[in-house]
Amino acid sequence: MISGFLQPALHFSGGELLISKDWRINEDIRVKEVRLVSEEGEQLGIVPIRDAMAIAIEKGLDLVEVAPSAKPPVCRLMDFGRFRFEQSKREKEARKKQKIISVKEVKLRPNIEDHDFEVKAKNARRFLSAGDKVKVTIMFRGREITHPDLGEKLSVKLAEQLSDISAVEKNPKVEGKNMVMILTPRLDADKSHKNEKKEEA
Repeated sequence: MISGFLQPALHFSGGELLISKDWRINEDIRVKEVRLVSEEGEQLGIVPIRDAMAIAIEKGLDLVEVAPSAKPPVCRLMDFGRFRFEQSKREKEARKKQKIISVKEVKLRPNIEDHDFEVKAKNARRFLSAGDKVKVTIMFRGREITHPDLGEKLSVKLAEQLSDISAVEKNPKVEGKNMVMILTPRLDADKSHKNEKKEEA
């Protein structure tokens, strides 16, 4: 059994017990009587706090106040240490499933050589395949900025070369001395990439 005042609190959502704010367990539940719920979720009725604690001790479980604002407060019998462990596992799994999309940058010059362009395109493809967005920055030097059409042509060329796995999220636009375009991974390409991996496995 675990003793002490802990934060945050437990509440029910869709039949599942979740963590909220301010809950108390075991001897820190300072009320005269509680509405007791068994570890299986069965309503055991309103009982004096001493009897509820005695039942918890007899079963080797913790008494957890899950609805402190109810009259009387609702307490549930559970293995609180195990509950916290399982809750932590669920939260960890949920974090794993969350896809964090970052933005990678590929920088090019308007007069870039073909070989260097292919290297940049290959890097952009690698970033997009990993699920990241790509910020394409065309860097102008001196009077090159007076020919934005060169940067736009280069941007379009790159977007077309990567069109099988990406879509243009932001069209080429001059920002200061640079031209910027944003490419985002295509969802259908991402699914196709995953299916290819499964087939290879």
